[in-house]
Amino acid sequence: MNIGLIAHDSKKKLMQNFCIAYRGILVNHDIYATGTTGRLIEEAANLSVHKLHAGHLGGEQQMGIMIEQNDIDMVIFLRDPLAPKSHEPDAHKVIQLCDVHNIPLASNLAT
Repeated sequence: MNIGLIAHDSKKKLMQNFCIAYRGILVNHDIYATGTTGRLIEEAANLSVHKLHAGHLGGEQQMGIMIEQNDIDMVIFLRDPLAPKSHEPDAHKVIQLCDVHNIPLASNLAT
């Protein structure tokens, strides 16, 4: 399974901890992540990550293209809705594409 991981700055530590906790499961899948998030996951959880560009440099757009091409099977997107980013339209596009293409999307640890 190809899993897309994205985390806004204030959620990166949470994503690292998630990946450490679920390393035993994640290690059996191909992980794709935006640049900084991917690097932090590799360092914290010792997982191999296919790194896209940083989110604000087009990484969320790259993830969106992968979703459109059916190259991503699920997305975990830990976003901070209280701290809007200049590239917020890209974040909304990822969410929209997941809905359009029936890709499971988790936006917080409860989901």
